[in-house]
Amino acid sequence: MQIIFEYHNISANEHLESFVTEKLNGLEEKYNIVHRADVFLKKENTTSDDTGLICNIRLSLPGPRLFAEATHNNFQSSISESINDLERQLKRRKEKTANY
Repeated sequence: MQIIFEYHNISANEHLESFVTEKLNGLEEKYNIVHRADVFLKKENTTSDDTGLICNIRLSLPGPRLFAEATHNNFQSSISESINDLERQLKRRKEKTANY
């Protein structure tokens, strides 16, 4: 799987990239239909201390693309929530296509 990182208002971080890559490789092992992942890591100014660090992930696979977004006070939580959301979407997609 090809993983493309894009950063907004933060600098590139090797630790975050390895964390995301590890999580996405786990998804790829379960669901081998994923071809590419676009990961967007953003920092926004907010009034809440619990939000502001955003992770968007878009997966390219046969059929419509899948997308997940999460915002927390740290990137690890945002990434984990986005990955969990994508896993639920992949599971539903797999269940729907298994019937055909």
